[in-house]
Amino acid sequence: MKISMHAASVGVYGPLLSHLDSILDKAVAWADARKIDHAALLGARLAPDMFPLTKQVQLVSDMSKGTVARLAGIDPPKFEDNEKTFAELKARIARTLAFINSVEAAKFEGAEERDIVLKLTSRTLEFKGLGYLLDFGTPNVYFHYTMVYALLRHNGLDLGKRDYVGG
Repeated sequence: MKISMHAASVGVYGPLLSHLDSILDKAVAWADARKIDHAALLGARLAPDMFPLTKQVQLVSDMSKGTVARLAGIDPPKFEDNEKTFAELKARIARTLAFINSVEAAKFEGAEERDIVLKLTSRTLEFKGLGYLLDFGTPNVYFHYTMVYALLRHNGLDLGKRDYVGG
């Protein structure tokens, strides 16, 4: 059986974004029950040189929509990184889900060999589609998703493997 690039991106990121949305719901309920300022959680970092929780959620969104769009040969939608509340982050997740779910599987035809060029601040990265998905896009989505989980867990939220993987 052959797995499609659509299934390996949209089919993976969609459920993960849904889990992230549920984790944020759990964080809000937990913080409210303990009268913890949401801003303290949203600004939490594991180390001084790491991004805070808000930026980690934004990066899960950016990496998901960017990977899907580039593999489909379309421009990713641009979202302002101006979220300051859990509600705004959840709205961003919803917009990301709506976008990735709107990209038709047919757009991924030939995506394995599609040239992907990322111009970063300090360098340019070049990939073929399959390498981009497996070696850059998906690892980055999971990295930032894991950081959200770790930040909330570190701050006391009772999360477990089922929250992370669903089910």
